[in-house]
Amino acid sequence: MINTQNSNSENDRGQVGIGTLIVFIAMVLVAAIAAGVLINTAGSLQSQASDTGTETQQAVANQIEVVHAYGDTNGTNGVTDLHFVVKKSAGSDVIDMESMTLQYTSETTSESLQYAGTADSVGDFGTTALADTADATALTDTGDRIEISISIAENLDGETLEAGDSATIELVDQSGAQFSYGVTVPATFEGSVVEV
Repeated sequence: MINTQNSNSENDRGQVGIGTLIVFIAMVLVAAIAAGVLINTAGSLQSQASDTGTETQQAVANQIEVVHAYGDTNGTNGVTDLHFVVKKSAGSDVIDMESMTLQYTSETTSESLQYAGTADSVGDFGTTALADTADATALTDTGDRIEISISIAENLDGETLEAGDSATIELVDQSGAQFSYGVTVPATFEGSVVEV
């Protein structure tokens, strides 16, 4: 006589073992999918963090320095043109003058100026290479000097800076790095050129 009780007990144990195996395989699959999602997310975040770090480093490191600033006068105590001799700071990447924007702000005017080439046109600024600088469109070495010229009388609706007036010029390069320079016209001056 066959012992049916023993046979059923072994079948039950087999079914429990297969059920456990199915649950285990399902858990492994879920864990593998979750790991894949985490790895993809980590890679994406790492790439984004690297890009952000590079952009931040450029924005901090890329700096322009104004070596000298002067203005041309109209002979009646008003400055009509501004000139800035600039260089790049140590550690800066190449600064592209064609990609640069200038924000001119005075008590009466606020205007964004774009690169116009070597000659000014309405609303824009021009550049001139000085000394041994080979190119007027880029600061490549710390020894390079470029003169930025703005005709405020022509480009900003006839604006002039009178004696004692002030304005702010903000230079923004291709990486977003910003440099502000304050211009102040002396209370009294003589001649056609004045330091600002």
